[in-house]
Amino acid sequence: MSERNATAQFTITRIFDAPRDLVWAAWTTSADAAEWWHPAGITIKPGSVDVDAREGGRYDYTMVDPEGREYPTAGEYREVSPPERLVFTWGSPGESDAPVITVTLRDLDGERTEMLFHVLGVDAQPGDDDVHDGWSSAFDMLEGHLGTRVA
Repeated sequence: MSERNATAQFTITRIFDAPRDLVWAAWTTSADAAEWWHPAGITIKPGSVDVDAREGGRYDYTMVDPEGREYPTAGEYREVSPPERLVFTWGSPGESDAPVITVTLRDLDGERTEMLFHVLGVDAQPGDDDVHDGWSSAFDMLEGHLGTRVA
């Protein structure tokens, strides 16, 4: 990470009405990730999601906007501690100083899960119409996906 973004960071906390194992699977399996690894209005290119959720493993996917522009995204898993914690890089394929994401999942009463999503290397905030809002929208998609898995 460059000096410029080494201290930039933000966190989003969400509570899902789903057991932690389901939330974990949504983060770590290709089929689940393909359903929600994008904000509303964006799609995932069919067949582009590949998740190898193990330390040193990689993931890749391609988002497509309504005009057909493609946004390839990739990263490497640095820590995988099922079903509690994931640490991975997030950026364009081949990016050398990509931001680092930490996802921490905590069991709550009533088959609910608290997710702490922390990004180191990006300065973002609610209402930015960019990275923060994009992830927040993706978590709305995740909530909808989990709803279909729990029902």
